[in-house]
Amino acid sequence: MEQPDEPLREWDGDGDTAPGGHQGTMETPEVDTPDSLITSPLPPPSLELDWAWGLPPTSPPSARKPYKCTECGKAFGQSSHLMRHLGTHTGEKPYKCSACTKSFTQNSNLLQHQRTHTGEKPYECSACGKRFGWSSNLSQHLRLHSGQKPFQCTQCDKCFSESSRLVEHQRTHTGEKPYLCPDCPKTFSRSSHLIRHRRLHAAEQGPSPALAVQQGL
Repeated sequence: MEQPDEPLREWDGDGDTAPGGHQGTMETPEVDTPDSLITSPLPPPSLELDWAWGLPPTSPPSARKPYKCTECGKAFGQSSHLMRHLGTHTGEKPYKCSACTKSFTQNSNLLQHQRTHTGEKPYECSACGKRFGWSSNLSQHLRLHSGQKPFQCTQCDKCFSESSRLVEHQRTHTGEKPYLCPDCPKTFSRSSHLIRHRRLHAAEQGPSPALAVQQGL
């Protein structure tokens, strides 16, 4: 049985004779190239990210964070970030408030704390004009306008705009009551409930001696 003729390709090499002794033409089978062998003109996103870090495309992700903490193994991209992190292990708090005795591990935390003394509120709500001393407080406030409730309870379908509200709600499932009254054995799931309860003790005991002196009693 005769085999079908295979397509011929013109020989562009030097000389009159193609490899295999054929004059002017060379027989080559047509081969389908798999898509996996076709190179793309652009590198994949992961390689582009490596080059953005100034690293060769073959560098592992760990090479982007060469500064490693010997205490816990956490890695950082900058030595200054590692030095700041080490303060969490040593307990060192070099940033001291000039208005009180508090000190902090990070300068950014000191700046935020100082606003409690100065009353500065640099973060303003664009919807109502209310101002805040911390950006996190502004973010929480903005959810009141947007109705966003990103914190969802894993035990039920309830959602909350603040993580602290979710923590309080979860205690209704766990039964946890971490707030203990110093005047009696009662415990409470919310600090506001404890404060309200302690007012009952204060009313029963009457005004304190210091308060009685102030009021001329």
